[in-house]
Amino acid sequence: MSSVKCGIVGLPNVGKSTLFNALLKKRVALSANYPFATVEPNIGVVAVPDLRLQKLAELTKNEERMTNLPPIVPAVCEFVDIAGLVKGAATGAGLGNKFLSHIREVDAIIHVLRDFSDPNIVREGSINPDEDKLTIETELGLADLEVLEKLLMDKTLDSKQLDILNRIKVELDAGHVLGKFEVGDEKLRDWFSKLPLISIKPVLYVFNVAESEIASKARNDGNEMTICAKLEEELADLNEEERLEYLKEIGIEETGLERLIKKAYSLLGLISFLTEGVKEVRAWTIKAGSKGPEAAGAIHTDFIKGFIRAQVVSYDKLIEAGSMAQAKAKGWVRTEGRDYIVQDGDVIEFLIGS
Repeated sequence: MSSVKCGIVGLPNVGKSTLFNALLKKRVALSANYPFATVEPNIGVVAVPDLRLQKLAELTKNEERMTNLPPIVPAVCEFVDIAGLVKGAATGAGLGNKFLSHIREVDAIIHVLRDFSDPNIVREGSINPDEDKLTIETELGLADLEVLEKLLMDKTLDSKQLDILNRIKVELDAGHVLGKFEVGDEKLRDWFSKLPLISIKPVLYVFNVAESEIASKARNDGNEMTICAKLEEELADLNEEERLEYLKEIGIEETGLERLIKKAYSLLGLISFLTEGVKEVRAWTIKAGSKGPEAAGAIHTDFIKGFIRAQVVSYDKLIEAGSMAQAKAKGWVRTEGRDYIVQDGDVIEFLIGS
């Protein structure tokens, strides 16, 4: 599949653009102390941290007796910094309509909540994290109710599709937050995934705290996490050696951004399988539960139809063996067919017919 798209949303001045700048390790988004500093969405593609790729590249270099490491191509997430939402956006307040059109296009929502005190940064509608969360979710729910009214008038929908839409409407009418809405019928999933509804998208809540409160306000459960966007932006300005040294000083192994990217990736139920060779070592993004032909299709859509079989070894076993030749000699490289469910970290070579 192509890169996944995550929209960074929240009230004005909660730290969205600061977080976005840190993600891209450069200041491309205007970070300013006034409402609607971001009008058009900023878009950036960020690599999904994966230490396996470096080790796999070193293994390939040694086995193939290469002078240099083969190129490394990580999986990626696309992040969109969307204009701040305000109360009344569903009826056009602020940049409401523009905001809503941008957010409908993303796969998942990164909802930034202000959990820091700074008298020098304007509070535009922000009260506290719980109240702010409710404001945003209410606006998204109201906007979706308008869309649902139009969808329910579609005469081409069957009874199952209408039932799903009515279930969503009942939940939103009651003021409930839906988050990742599940559809049991596999035949309806493609239709459902294309619905222009915001409330059904998976959400990651990011509480933006002061640097001095990272430990005391730590959250890292389920779809919640804590981050200091200002600190992350400063860390992004350091070189790799300086950044690692600073992280060591404060006693953490990875930046908040690395955790955020991984959480966004897993939030969507995504995994990576790996390919290795002299031309490149690469991570490919697929949905968890994908079978062999679907994984091959991530490389090229023609490979779905042409799939014959796959040679598979788990990353851990390959590293333990020390080379692909040794992994084969130990019997750790398996031949898998069309029904094989690909696992995260599988190193795969596909055999494709014409």
